[in-house]
Amino acid sequence: YTKLSTCTVGGGIMIEKTEPEHVDAPAEFSFPPTFSVSEIKNKQRRHLMFMKLKQEKRKQKVAMKKKKKKERDALGDKAPPKEVPKTIENQRVYDETTVNPEDEEVAFDEGTDEFSAYFNRLTNPKVLITTSDRPRGRTVRFCNQLATVIPDAHVYYRRGLALKKVIPQCIARGFTYLMVINEDRKVPNGMVLCHLPDGPTAHFKVSSVRLRKEMKRRGKDPTEHSPEVILNNFTTRLGHSMGRLFAALFPHDPQFVGRQVATFHNQRDFIFFRFHRYIFKNEKRVGIQELGPRFTLKLRSLQKGTFDSKFGEYEWVLKRHENDVCRRRFNL
Repeated sequence: YTKLSTCTVGGGIMIEKTEPEHVDAPAEFSFPPTFSVSEIKNKQRRHLMFMKLKQEKRKQKVAMKKKKKKERDALGDKAPPKEVPKTIENQRVYDETTVNPEDEEVAFDEGTDEFSAYFNRLTNPKVLITTSDRPRGRTVRFCNQLATVIPDAHVYYRRGLALKKVIPQCIARGFTYLMVINEDRKVPNGMVLCHLPDGPTAHFKVSSVRLRKEMKRRGKDPTEHSPEVILNNFTTRLGHSMGRLFAALFPHDPQFVGRQVATFHNQRDFIFFRFHRYIFKNEKRVGIQELGPRFTLKLRSLQKGTFDSKFGEYEWVLKRHENDVCRRRFNL
């Protein structure tokens, strides 16, 4: 800017023009180290300052990444290995029941448990799928789509019968599983999976149900071929029991011609189910199509024997407040 100076000469005023002064540009926006956005009372100003603070942190992060990349490029082969980001999974608290594949005790228990007949190929799976009383349309469609995923699965209406009366009839007709889909406000919200004839019985919370018509870019309806089964990240003794429970739903030998895969992926004790078909694009590339349905399971309890709500003995029950003490402790 131009600075004007005034002086008085002989009773008059003379204005003298001087050279413009150079003013340094304002320094880059920064916050004091003890600054807290929550101290600002005005809501709009607090939001504005929060966005500026967030933008500044983002710029610092990008600058740090560029600096590290330049250092790695300069060092070449002598560069140190990349740091592994910290996640809840890799910071997981060690569980004493984590299964060692070479453990003789685990091998003996699995050779004599309720699923040993299936894994010794003495029985073939046969599943009965039913619902709670008076199911709505969405629950019925969900059951019908589950029956297309699990081979040799049959959907029957409950008709008000108690499960204690249903289970003996299932055993007499040669069923190896009873699956009950419960609903709340016309939405499937629970699953009881009972292995027959000796149990165990697992109770799951069901969430994030997506039927085939609700999925974008889905493939054609699944064929009648037996799918392959992928059980991922079941590492503890309880997780192994759950993995064997899901594995025994499907036939022993998958039919690879159908190119269908059923996946049970455990992550932070949530079991994500997906059903895909894989497609060979060429000798090196493979694509996948999701066929549906998809849903998420959360184990609530595991009961010994068949379903018995009054006198049943429970192997494991989810105690929410005890398990929420540490976010890095998982059961499966």
